Amino acid sequence: MKATVAERVRVTIPKELRDKLGIQAGTVLSFSAEKGKLIVKKLSADDPVTRACGYLGRGLSSDRLIAELRGKP
Repeated sequence: MKATVAERVRVTIPKELRDKLGIQAGTVLSFSAEKGKLIVKKLSADDPVTRACGYLGRGLSSDRLIAELRGKP
C-alpha cells in the first residue's frame, strides 16, 4: 500500500490498514526509525506510560502517580 505525504507533511493511513489494526481517532501511535525505515506501532490502551500521559501538571504529584500505577491507594 502507498500513501503520499501531503502539503502539511501529513500522511493518511490507508483505510484497509486502519480497519485491520483497529486504528481510529484517539489511537496513540509511536514512531521510530530503523535502518532507514519508518516504524509505526500502535500502543496498547493498557500501556502504563500511555495511561500516565497528562497526569503531571494537573495537581498530581509524581509520588501519587507512581503509587496509582502500582495499584496502591
